[in-house]
Amino acid sequence: QVELIEPGGRLVRPGGSLRLACAANGFRFRSYPMSWYRQTPGKERELVASLDAAGTWSNYTDSVKGRFTASKHATQNMMYLQMTNLKPDDSGVYYCKRERLWWGEADYWGRGTQVTVSS
Repeated sequence: QVELIEPGGRLVRPGGSLRLACAANGFRFRSYPMSWYRQTPGKERELVASLDAAGTWSNYTDSVKGRFTASKHATQNMMYLQMTNLKPDDSGVYYCKRERLWWGEADYWGRGTQVTVSS
């Protein structure tokens, strides 16, 4: 059974840093591309960062480029999102997602973790 668990959200002051983690179980983690999304009330879930299966290629939404770094560690079955210089607009529920290898696969999401950036 596929599981994605994201501990680690909390309240952070503007300008601060936080690392989110996503623990993956129940599938061959090294074979799948993974992503981080975030959602704020009243808005659609937004793609923040994407990683290829090997973790060697990444892409970020413009608002976080240069501040966020996603990484994928196959030996640990872990994905991370290192966030620096956090801004209030970065607040939201962050989700990790296993991306599909083919169109017929199901999407798998973590339950999400709340990040609040506020003074």
